[in-house]
Amino acid sequence: MEREKLGSRLGFILISAGCAIGIGNVWKFPYLAGQNGGGAFVLVYLFFLIVLGLPVMTMEFATGRGSQKSPVRIFKQLRPDKPVWHIHGYASMIANYILMMFYTSVAGWMLQYFVKEARGAFVGMSAEEVGGVFGDMLAAPTTSVIAMAIVVVFGFLVCSIGLQSGLERVTKVMMILLLVIMVILAGHSMFLKDGAEGLAFYLKPDFGRMKEAGIVNVITAAMNQAFFTLSLGIGSMAIFGSYIGKDHALLGESVNVALLDTFVAITSGLIIFPACFAYGVNPDSGPGLIFITLPNIFNNMPLGRVWGSLFFVFMSFAAFSTVLAVFENIMACTMDLTGWKRTTAGLFNTILMLLLSLPCALGFNVLSGVSPMGAGSTIMDLEDFIVSNIMLPLGSLIFVLFCTWRSGWGWKSFVAEANEGKGMKVAGWMRGYMTFVLPVIVAVILILGLL
Repeated sequence: MEREKLGSRLGFILISAGCAIGIGNVWKFPYLAGQNGGGAFVLVYLFFLIVLGLPVMTMEFATGRGSQKSPVRIFKQLRPDKPVWHIHGYASMIANYILMMFYTSVAGWMLQYFVKEARGAFVGMSAEEVGGVFGDMLAAPTTSVIAMAIVVVFGFLVCSIGLQSGLERVTKVMMILLLVIMVILAGHSMFLKDGAEGLAFYLKPDFGRMKEAGIVNVITAAMNQAFFTLSLGIGSMAIFGSYIGKDHALLGESVNVALLDTFVAITSGLIIFPACFAYGVNPDSGPGLIFITLPNIFNNMPLGRVWGSLFFVFMSFAAFSTVLAVFENIMACTMDLTGWKRTTAGLFNTILMLLLSLPCALGFNVLSGVSPMGAGSTIMDLEDFIVSNIMLPLGSLIFVLFCTWRSGWGWKSFVAEANEGKGMKVAGWMRGYMTFVLPVIVAVILILGLL
């Protein structure tokens, strides 16, 4: 059976960026920037995105394109004689499932908040009441499960239709709308009265503020965010490498995806910081920023209901673009392992994912007594910890070693694949960095994550 291909290069870039652009960019990036001194954090983040994100992404794309397989079969295809590498194929597949076990719930929260904003549920509420809405939403098992189920069913339905006619077509429309909505929201925010102060906080590097936050803390947070924002290490990018032709060299394609990912992260800050300063809200209010702080701001804004609805449409698109990309990965792995058709793999995974996502959806209500990581922790915290702190960095380390070690695929094979086609190439001088320095940085991230 001939491997399916994406219909266009734009489709490949938008789907790969869609996988990278998730709630991490638009939720985590702004509050991390707020907590870590604004502009200086952004600068350090961009540095790590170049030295960390680009090489690992290029390696994932290259292994995918070189093997023409899904992550579960990449290592077996490229090194059939070295079964020790093959273990990571199965680990990647499991990691994609665990990621979606909690991500489907978070995507469901975005949908619920869009409906609330559009219906005007926050109108006339005090700040305390708005804060209470989020807690009430989490405490309601039925709506939590229904919202999660909508995400799961619709996601696998799109992937079941086909690679080009389903995933590529829907992602293209969604990503273009996402970018348009972001630009409109950022334009509106930047011209708010007193919004200029927020822009200065966000875009002007102030190393005094960086010192206050603790230089090591800022560097660690920026390094982690640059690394996690691209969803590297579990084959999420490798699968799309397997769907493209050999016309373009892969370092250049990684740069395009990283630029789009960064554009979205930076623009979300342009939406959030001017609004925070215009309405006298602390920009380092942490994870509650999206669900508590922003609805309060929209409540006080002229046409706030319109801006709030637009914002949560954009958040839903950002979440759903990642869901679709990871679901495609899961589907491709299932088809490679079983030989099933798309529709069968889609139906099987819809049922499996609904069951696997239940513990997280119920973890804030029916199962709120379960605290797997100590008092106050939730099932979602455990799932997030396994993926973010263990599987992403460990998986990335394995991809790096596989592409640079002779016992793996080896540097020559990696570079031959990565450099095929026109565009930016992996240069000879990068070998020392990618073979000796990069694995150490990724190992440090893994150790810090475990600590």
